[in-house]
Amino acid sequence: MVESIFQGYVNLFQPVTFAFLLMGFIIGLFFGIIPGLTATLAIALLLPLTFVLDPVNALVMAMGIFMSGVYSGSITGTIINIPGTPGGAITTIEGHPLMKKGQGALALTHGAFASMVGGCVGVIILMTLCPIIARVSLILQTPERFSLIVLALVTVIVSGGSGSIKKGIIATTIGMMIATIGIDASTSNTRFTFNLISLSEGISLLPSMIGIFAISEILLQMEQSWQKIKYKFEDFKFKRKAFIPKLSDIKRLGPILYIKSLLIGVVVGALPGAGAAMAGFMSYAEAKRSSKYPEEWGNGALEGIVAPEAANNAMCAGAMVPLLTLGIPGDAVTAMVLGMFRIQGIVPGETLFVKSMPLIATIYAALMISAILIPISLWFFGPYYLKIALIKKSILYSFIAIIAMIGPYAAAFSVFQILIALILGVVTYILRKFGYPIIPLLMGLILGPLAEDFLRRSLVLYDTPTIFLTRPISLAFIIIAGIFLYYLGIKRKIPNA
Repeated sequence: MVESIFQGYVNLFQPVTFAFLLMGFIIGLFFGIIPGLTATLAIALLLPLTFVLDPVNALVMAMGIFMSGVYSGSITGTIINIPGTPGGAITTIEGHPLMKKGQGALALTHGAFASMVGGCVGVIILMTLCPIIARVSLILQTPERFSLIVLALVTVIVSGGSGSIKKGIIATTIGMMIATIGIDASTSNTRFTFNLISLSEGISLLPSMIGIFAISEILLQMEQSWQKIKYKFEDFKFKRKAFIPKLSDIKRLGPILYIKSLLIGVVVGALPGAGAAMAGFMSYAEAKRSSKYPEEWGNGALEGIVAPEAANNAMCAGAMVPLLTLGIPGDAVTAMVLGMFRIQGIVPGETLFVKSMPLIATIYAALMISAILIPISLWFFGPYYLKIALIKKSILYSFIAIIAMIGPYAAAFSVFQILIALILGVVTYILRKFGYPIIPLLMGLILGPLAEDFLRRSLVLYDTPTIFLTRPISLAFIIIAGIFLYYLGIKRKIPNA
């Protein structure tokens, strides 16, 4: 194991591979800083390139985007009170008041340091848990795997961000319905193709991702004012030495805050569909509950910055755990990474850790180095972040629209794929306008075929639907799903993040 991890770092620091990591890291910073853009969108636009890139370079680039994109969402929230991503919204509560006091550099510095700590320790936990869970996954037969997917979908529904169980169920169902289009793998009959040959292969993952995230986001942004935010950049100048954290502040905050927050982040990340926003919200709430300085909260409490930022980036590692071991994405970004796996023919699970351990080790190394690069990037780019955030949106989203159209066509050289992306983009746009969450939609699209496959195989092999209730592990998954649905959904609404 240690030898494999060492080899992963050796692979990562090959000049070309490391260049891809840096490129992904910078792209993630850019997409996280700009309000409305996310790491998910960045990787969605990257997906077409995975057809021509080496798998290691593609995945390393994605890890750089993931870690930096989650972190950088709080930068514009701190500076101009407009978070770049949903995950950065919680940090804005305490970060912007510090900015108004002239202590914006302090807020950004501790946010970056906490992100590094959360990201690095999260990767260590990831390296420890993944081989264990992968071995345990071998005992899961088709009934257990179906029940596990049911648990994953229930978790997505109750934590998908809409605050409505009904909307979460509807969005998930729509995603699963879209996944049924094409040839039935069991009977070889076509389903819901309307006699269109182009639909016989089903709805591909790439145009689906582009439509659900890129096209719908562009349509939503077109409704908003594309005026520049009227701030004077001179009001926010900082010297680079201001972006180095003071040891006295770190000691005052204490190690317990970091440990609690990053553990929350890892656990929440491992829950399918939860994501950075929920990790940040839960860690913020816990830090506020146990704070020794309650008078500071709402007025620029450093604890309120450290807690969500440590959790957000620890979530990155947590979300990789179910992906690598069970093939179930922990959030929208890891759903994109699963798409990369499928394009490259990589199958998650125990065999991945046996046959492709150097690749897994390189992914670990990429996440770790990306976390370390976070405070370094702040030292280099901190004084210029506001300028990036003020790029004219009419230019920015026009460029994104062009890239979004090129991607599906380049993947299959088919105009029909562009049409699919546009249709799904419009459908997702309408759903988002009415408050329907898109993460359950995406998870339904990805996990739907797996759920159908495991359900059918279980019924054929055991010839009774009660098999899901008579096998202990399968029953345990169903009971946990019921508990989640009742306590997190029916009894207590999840706040919008």
